[in-house]
Amino acid sequence: MPFASKRQDLTPAQLRCYAVARTLFAPTTLGEAIRRLGFVQADPIRAPARAQDLTLRHRVAGYRAGDLHARYPRLAVEEDFFVNYGFLPRDTAALMHPRAPATAWTAARQAQAAAVLEFVAARGEVHPREVDAAFQHGKTRNWFGGSTNASTQLLDGMHYRGLLRVARRDGGTRRYALARPLVGTSSRDPDAVLDRLVDVVVNTYAPLPARSLAELVSHLRGGVPQWADRRAGALQRARARLPSALVDGQRWYWPAGEQPGAARWRQRAQAEVVRLLAPFDPIAWDRRRFEALWGWAYRFEAYTPAAKRQRGYYALPLLWRDQVLGWANLALRGGRLTVDLGWAAGSAPADAGFSAALDDELQRMLVFLGADAGAGGSADAPIG
Repeated sequence: MPFASKRQDLTPAQLRCYAVARTLFAPTTLGEAIRRLGFVQADPIRAPARAQDLTLRHRVAGYRAGDLHARYPRLAVEEDFFVNYGFLPRDTAALMHPRAPATAWTAARQAQAAAVLEFVAARGEVHPREVDAAFQHGKTRNWFGGSTNASTQLLDGMHYRGLLRVARRDGGTRRYALARPLVGTSSRDPDAVLDRLVDVVVNTYAPLPARSLAELVSHLRGGVPQWADRRAGALQRARARLPSALVDGQRWYWPAGEQPGAARWRQRAQAEVVRLLAPFDPIAWDRRRFEALWGWAYRFEAYTPAAKRQRGYYALPLLWRDQVLGWANLALRGGRLTVDLGWAAGSAPADAGFSAALDDELQRMLVFLGADAGAGGSADAPIG
């Protein structure tokens, strides 16, 4: 049986305010923001900035596009696969290793990996081009059916298996170093570790509808493939121990110790602020939850053929107070930010103060992108 929440009479409005306010905490340091989020999904597309930067700008004081990659070597953070690929605290990443992927390497592949490990150990840190030049592994087919350097694919596999770690980025390309030593991982109870990882998932994306909780626990197969057969038990335990409530006939889950009906969530969510969110921001990531809370379907369409897009190539959900009212496609050209707005209800809100709040958000975006008014930047945002 699900945990019997002390507050079973949550309203949709309370749940919506809780969903917004709990993740939009007061801006803090970069390391602390990643710790509080638990996981930041990464995406390479820049429109106008990478998803990880667009996510962190709302939660890190003075954040600028590219700060995560620039500061990464000094942070207790790892690039790794969790429920998706992204950034997470080092101690969380360590819980998932050593990984045992479902597909074992051949003896020849293991020999290649051993040789590359020696090469990395001798140099301390390597670029994929250096490995390719030294070993000439040739070309291979990638996941998308195209051709890629076999060395790049081998390095990716070594990183996934916990043999290497990402030391830093060079122009967006991962540079690798030997993985940090793992202490005592063989003695860990797999079920206890899975429960900790589920708690990270719930902390990142709560409140979660029951189906979304199940989906995210299923996604842990990527993070801990060696325990794929234990996910059903982890989900069952999560349903039993996490607080939950029925709202409009749907069961929702959230972290222990939080009270979604508390007045403080509404007070924070109702701030007169416009925020343009990353497509993978915790507020927008779960499309099922998004539609339940805001009544319209948001889709990420960067990989959708242009003729079939309804929102745009990289539409950023537009949050006003506790409502996601529409979306914006942004482009920075010559210091000028062009803004194409769309509205779920067909037109801009009539709320007093919205226009000024949107202007403020666009000015913040210019500063974040390094193209603020002091550097000759400006924004063009027709509202209507």
